[in-house]
Amino acid sequence: MKEEAGAGGKRQLLRDNLLLPSAPAVCLLPLSLALALFLSACSRSRPSSEALAHAQPPTIAPATTLPSDEEVTEGSIRFLEARVQSDPDDFIAYNKLTGYYLQRQREVGDVKYLELASRSAHASLAAMPQEQNLGGLASLAQVEYAAHDFEAAREHAKELTEYEPRKSYGYQLLGDALLELGDYDQANAAFERMRQFGGSSVTSETRLARLAMLHGETSEATRRYTIALNVALDETPVSRETVAWCRWQLGETSFATGDYKAAERFYEDALVTFPEYHRALFGLGRARAALGDTQGAIEQLEQVVKRLPDPVYVAALGDVYRAAGREKEAAIQYELVGRIALLNELNGTLYNRQLALFRADHELKTEDAYLAAKKEYELRRDIYGADALAWTALKAGRIEEARAAINDALRLGTADAKLFYHAGMISRAAGDTASARAYLQRALKLNPKFDPLQSTIAAKAVAE
Repeated sequence: MKEEAGAGGKRQLLRDNLLLPSAPAVCLLPLSLALALFLSACSRSRPSSEALAHAQPPTIAPATTLPSDEEVTEGSIRFLEARVQSDPDDFIAYNKLTGYYLQRQREVGDVKYLELASRSAHASLAAMPQEQNLGGLASLAQVEYAAHDFEAAREHAKELTEYEPRKSYGYQLLGDALLELGDYDQANAAFERMRQFGGSSVTSETRLARLAMLHGETSEATRRYTIALNVALDETPVSRETVAWCRWQLGETSFATGDYKAAERFYEDALVTFPEYHRALFGLGRARAALGDTQGAIEQLEQVVKRLPDPVYVAALGDVYRAAGREKEAAIQYELVGRIALLNELNGTLYNRQLALFRADHELKTEDAYLAAKKEYELRRDIYGADALAWTALKAGRIEEARAAINDALRLGTADAKLFYHAGMISRAAGDTASARAYLQRALKLNPKFDPLQSTIAAKAVAE
């Protein structure tokens, strides 16, 4: 740890700040939930991941409704906002406030909480420099990650690992940022360090699950997410949002392999746990569209768009409308996608990739889509950035660049029907009919209804 000589008690101050000691009891409950997610060093000891890896496949616990802590969280936010207004130097209150804002952003998806979290994290570090305020530094890295400023998150996470080289939370934040930047070997190394110092937890199991998905190990990902769910259910107190998120991830994993009934069940379980959880509402709409329940899909997607007009959700609703022959309603949604995605600078950063893919899918402003994907890929070289560049390059008429980029997107062996679909359509445009057919058949075998519109295009291409 970095520490000035002769600074008596500084090490204890650093640690106390990092653990964010509680304000009055009204703040303690949800704060412990946030710490369970972000500061895995604070988690209680559990069996090692190595031991879990050789255990029998875990059983998925039945879904039950968990109590909401929304009222307590909002009360804590109001208390802390008043606290920092009366004492602008209370950096610990700022750190707690940042955690609550990030919790609310995860729960409801509203970017206003991300903006508030950013202001709070910066105010904390203005009140007390990072050398004495590791909680503020960790909070800032979390905000930067959530805001898709992955390079800044990586650098601040590195600093955390230098201050506390034997604590897991810095390696978790570092691994998360490296994963988004496409530095997979270093991300894996960071997660190994996280597991070494933190043991098995919701944090570690979900990261290992994501790595498994990236490498095409779907069964392993399902196992890891199930372990994470059971660990989350065993925590005291239980975090409703964490449990619902784990169930939603199990739904996403099932959907990716074309098991739409299982996906539907997991999304419904997430909604039992956390009614109106926006991720699960959207997932349930997608699953019902894949199952052929068009009206049920529309009802779910209309519900989630009404609650949260996220561009991804709005575009999906438009696609289901179009698949149902409701062109006028689809056009309204498509026009809305661009307006929301470019509403402000933060939205532009958060939805840059999604907007580029949307435009490529619908052949709208294809040159702009390509330029946006290319610019992002210069900094963020993950496989899905490569896929976005490949798909937009194809639609912009740059076939050779598309071929090079899609090879990069496939480099980990990820089992994703959209990647195979894009690879097939790029091969088809390049005149490689054998590869085109192989990729498209692979996409449709893995996940035959991976998209309301694009899967139909894939099936027609195979039939030609």
